[in-house]
Amino acid sequence: MADGSPELKAFLIETPFFGGLSAESLDLLVTMLVERRFAAGATVMTEGEPGRSMYVVQSGTLAVSKRGDAGSAIDLNRLGPGDFFGEMTLIEVQNRSATLVAESPLVLYELTARNLYTYYKADLRAYAMVMQNINRELCRRLRRADNRIAELVNAVPR
Repeated sequence: MADGSPELKAFLIETPFFGGLSAESLDLLVTMLVERRFAAGATVMTEGEPGRSMYVVQSGTLAVSKRGDAGSAIDLNRLGPGDFFGEMTLIEVQNRSATLVAESPLVLYELTARNLYTYYKADLRAYAMVMQNINRELCRRLRRADNRIAELVNAVPR
């Protein structure tokens, strides 16, 4: 479990995922987090595998990639402290959409679907805030993806 230290709470409240939560709601959620550590080069999750948890990055960086039609990895993004990932499997109960590999040693905090459901039952208002925070981040990602697609289309000679 997460240690619940003031430093951890201060870090979490600054992340997009935990923004707007009261101190009491944050305290409850922190008790549900599990600290996970990965060495550089470790695969944290693999595209296509089942998943029932999400992660918040406290330290380190990850490379995000997807398999292309030919099976080669396509580099999509980098994630670092304050970013979160894996939330899509909690919302749509589908397999992992990308592969994430540690580029440096990582400290992550995991929140499982079961714990998120427990949070829902314990504090509906805070749960709604967390879901709204997730949705905001998904919208930001969709906008960035739209912009990248537009740039690629504009770069192709006609």
